[in-house]
Amino acid sequence: MVQPKSLDLALQGGGSHGAYTWGVIDRLLADSRVEIEGISGTSAGAMNGVVMADALTRGDKETARQALHDFWQAVSRAGMASPIRRTPLDKLVGNWSLEHSPGYIAMDLMSRLVSPYQFNPLNVNPLREIVAERIDFDRVRRCEQLKLFVTATNVRTGKQRVFRRHEMSIDAVMASACLPFVFQAVEIDGEAYWDGGYMGNPALFPLMEECSARDILLVQINPIRRDTLPTTASAIMNRLNEITFNSALIKEVRMIAMLKQVLDAQGIENCYSQALFHRISGEKALQELSVSSKLNAEWPFLCHLFEQGRAATDRWLEQNIAALGEHSTLDIEDVYMDDSPAPSSAPI
Repeated sequence: MVQPKSLDLALQGGGSHGAYTWGVIDRLLADSRVEIEGISGTSAGAMNGVVMADALTRGDKETARQALHDFWQAVSRAGMASPIRRTPLDKLVGNWSLEHSPGYIAMDLMSRLVSPYQFNPLNVNPLREIVAERIDFDRVRRCEQLKLFVTATNVRTGKQRVFRRHEMSIDAVMASACLPFVFQAVEIDGEAYWDGGYMGNPALFPLMEECSARDILLVQINPIRRDTLPTTASAIMNRLNEITFNSALIKEVRMIAMLKQVLDAQGIENCYSQALFHRISGEKALQELSVSSKLNAEWPFLCHLFEQGRAATDRWLEQNIAALGEHSTLDIEDVYMDDSPAPSSAPI
């Protein structure tokens, strides 16, 4: 029997677009050639991670696949009661965006005028109820099959906070998904936290420092590149959100790349120099979707994203399975380095 190849997952946040990541995880769990050792996730990525950890404690990979399906289905059912829904015309033309939804427009305007402490004083969050109902965090903390890291942003210090598996709680997960214009900050041990996407989307260093797998597979659902210049107010805001939620990741990847160069030049081997990077990008599948679609929880939409993520993973495995444990398949310089020309004296 061939020993499965171990890898870690770095999962970005992105609201409903996290269903794309669900498809990626489902395909990996169905493949006997790979074994997931650790997950570092933010927001929706964190939720996919805790659902998987909870399920592995009470079953196997098939249990985890079913649990992820049931979680996203519960999210969809909860969304049916939301006034933020597509218009009949959008449904007719197959537009998944919510930008024409009266409910979305009202919420967007409200978030610009008043804080969630004013328009949502009771801090109602339907997603918290779903997570509390479906995930037993005692089981998550006991899970030995998966190392888990969830990132949030400390409001007071502006630094990232990475919660390890033994610290995992519903508050940690909700802090990682706390958009400050929509929800009140989540308080944990006297500190207030916002969405982890601002400072680590997701954090990579825990996977290198605390996991034994050399291979890190980044599942990126916030497009880095867009060829069309945004000219409308909504398009500009959409693009600004994408840049913001990719900035921390880009900086960390670039720092790791430079550190690897220094370590390789000096012949030093450690977890950073030995790390191998790979990427499954939802850029093509998600590029035509606006930021508003991250709030679209319709089941056909979530299933569409799931199938897109699963198909992308199928292609990635076919092309790159042999590279696991051998070499990186992600060209960091091409994807993450800046556009400035290098000095003539700098090594290429």
